[in-house]
Amino acid sequence: MQLPIEYLSTFTAIVREGSFEGAARALRVTPSAISQRVRLMEERVGSVLLQRSRPVAVTEAGAAVLRAARQVDRVVDDVARELGEGSARGAVVPIVVNADSLATWFMPALASAAEQTGARFEVLRADGTISTEQLRRGAAMAAVTATRAAVPGCASTRLGRMRYRAVATPEFVGRYFSEGVTPSALGAAPMLEFDRHDVFQQRFVKRITRATIDPPRHFVPSSTEFARAIELGMGWGMLPSAQCDAHLADGRLVQLGTDSSVLLTLYWQRWNLSSPVLDALSSIMLETAAAALE
Repeated sequence: MQLPIEYLSTFTAIVREGSFEGAARALRVTPSAISQRVRLMEERVGSVLLQRSRPVAVTEAGAAVLRAARQVDRVVDDVARELGEGSARGAVVPIVVNADSLATWFMPALASAAEQTGARFEVLRADGTISTEQLRRGAAMAAVTATRAAVPGCASTRLGRMRYRAVATPEFVGRYFSEGVTPSALGAAPMLEFDRHDVFQQRFVKRITRATIDPPRHFVPSSTEFARAIELGMGWGMLPSAQCDAHLADGRLVQLGTDSSVLLTLYWQRWNLSSPVLDALSSIMLETAAAALE
């Protein structure tokens, strides 16, 4: 099976832009030319590659083609850089990262990688337990993930452990936990969760109570605003040490109980692709994480 490079670039553009029309504008060709390329690709592959939705969605076969297309884009861009022909409009490197890493240690590492490599990056935010799906679908070339097992075609390296602490304001603790962090108190006290994939608060509750408790909840899907909601007394929640240690030291926040921490081990997964940009990015991520995580 042979897929011309321009067809693979077209496929990447469709996914990136979300539609055939958007890809046509980006590539400065007609929508009919885009449709014809996709049709020919699907004929050669023998399977439907794209769901014609808004935005388009890749099928299982399409995910395999997307991974190949992005690998080709990466290699072509690396060669252009090596020959001194790279430009600011080179291939973008998509990376998946969880919100708490994004709000703490990740951005300094990414800024350093951008300066050292001259590459452009697209950050995709996803929970650490589901970020590997983005790698499988070809939506990302690398990811910060809580999953140790390497996605097929990827290498997995341990970054370190992020420590989370169960915290609340002194006033909140005085109101709901005056008699200690008991099952009844945890069942009554409002709890903050990032979104419906967030499991940290329940992990803490189960460790304390050995039971499943369904307290009143607020959902705040932003790491910075999640921490702010706790500071405003909306509820208790698990915060990374980097976001709460200073407030614990000055008394604006207090921990729930004597052992309130939960550790999350993070891994760096990247495509097994020989690429100077991916190699440099990975090296910087590992070095930064070694200093920031446990």
